[in-house]
Formats: sequence, structure tokens, C-alpha cells
Amino acid sequence: MDLFTFLKPKNELEGSEQADTNTPFVPDSLWVKCPSCNTMLLASDLKENVGVCTKCGHHFRMTARERIALVADKGTFEEFDKDMVSKNFLKFPMYDEKLAGAKKKSREKESVVTGKCEIDGNSIVLCVMSPDFMMGSMGTVTGEKITKAFEYATENRLPVVVFTVSGGARMQEGIMSLMQMAKTSGAVKKHSDAGLLYITVLTDPTTGGVTASFAMEGDIILSEPNALVAFAGPRVVEQTTHTKLPKGFQRAEFVLDKGFIDSVVNRKDLKKTLATLLSMHSGEVKE
Repeated sequence: MDLFTFLKPKNELEGSEQADTNTPFVPDSLWVKCPSCNTMLLASDLKENVGVCTKCGHHFRMTARERIALVADKGTFEEFDKDMVSKNFLKFPMYDEKLAGAKKKSREKESVVTGKCEIDGNSIVLCVMSPDFMMGSMGTVTGEKITKAFEYATENRLPVVVFTVSGGARMQEGIMSLMQMAKTSGAVKKHSDAGLLYITVLTDPTTGGVTASFAMEGDIILSEPNALVAFAGPRVVEQTTHTKLPKGFQRAEFVLDKGFIDSVVNRKDLKKTLATLLSMHSGEVKE
């Protein structure tokens, strides 16, 4: 059987020799390389498998809108505070350019999208952080949107589900960014005092001030496989302690073994798992 060699045609800068016009050409956009097992995956297959490698199970990062589409019942998501945006109130150098770049890359106005929706008929408030907006860094607007979402949930007696992804607090906003840790935690406490359910889903990476506040305050804490869950990352810990860390240190399975999270859930099973937990706590378990 003949084997095809997939080669790109040469351009003018690569020399005058022209590639065989009968040689098939496959655009790079059709393929995605898995960073875990190095398998070349068809982009269409990866999308169909909700961003999970079909060979090794590596979970690729997802945008906020992709996650909303994954778990929310179709047509039920109603966004909160969609026009709220960050400002460079400290006049931090190049911060305006960073914000503009983050908005362009993520197509979002901030690092978190909040709103209400239904999951398998269960009404909830949903917060989803975006890895494409400055790696989900927590600024004042991020904290404000999450706080307001919890306040709405408390007032309307709704459970909250939060998908976290973050490199930590946003240094360009100084102490005002760090204050969001206490601010969001206060809103979570009031929601808890009202006897309402809070579920967090940790995704890769969840670190810094987000881990030290609302990410680890859920009544039930889930995580995607192999997600980095930490306050300080492993390189910082190694450099500080001069200690070789164990394999898989601070990954979801390691953190589960140490008792800090409740379950590691494959993305394909996530909506069903959330629906079951929400139904159990509403007293209406669905078959």
C-alpha cells in the first residue's frame, strides 16, 4: 500500500524547488499536539471529546464559554455584570496594554464570567474563570463579580458552582487585588450561613490567592484530572526549601490523597456529577 508523505509546499524564501503538486497538504490548524503524550490529535476529534486527549486523557484548558456550554442546560445561562471592566487606577506601567491584549485573546471583558443557569433542571448561580484572560488572575473586578454572584445566590436561595483557574492575585492592582480574598470569602460565609450549597471545580492551574480564598471554601470540592492545585507552585517550593518534591506534587490526585479535595472527575462526567450533587442537596434525586 502506498504511503503519503504530508509536506507543506515550499515558498519563495525556501528556494526555487517546488514541491510535488500531487503531494497532499494538511494545514497545521487541523492538528493539535498533546503536551502530555505528544500524540498528534485531529482538532475535530479533540473538540468532539470535549478537549480531552483520546490517547492519554490529558485535559486541555477550556475557555469560560466552552465550560458554560459544557455544563449549563442549553439556553438557560443569563450573564451578570457583563459590562464591568478593570481600570488601571494605580497607573501601573503597561497594564492598559495587558488588559487590552487579554480582552482580545479571551474575547471577554474580565477574568471571570458570572450568571445563573440550570444544570439538568437545577437552578444555580455559575461563576467560570477564564485562563485566556491573564491566566484568570484575580483583580478588583474579578472579586466584585464573584462577590455579587454569591450575594444574588444568597438572596434568591440558590446553590453556587464555581470553576476556578488562576495564577493568583493581580499584582498590577496591588493591595486592592489582595483584598478580594477577604471580600469573596465574606460573601461565601454569608451564603454558607444561609444553609446553601457551594461546589467548586478546580481546573489547571488553580494557585495563589484564589486557592487561598474561595477556591478551597466549597462545601464540596471537585477537580479535573492532573490539575495543578497550590498556593505557591512547585518550582517556588523547591527553590525555597531546597528539597526535591515527590512525583505529581500538588497535582489533583496528590491533593485528593492528602484530603484537600473530595473527588477528581473526568470532564466528560462532570455535568452528570454536578447534576447528581445538586439534586441530592435539593432533596430531588433524579434517576
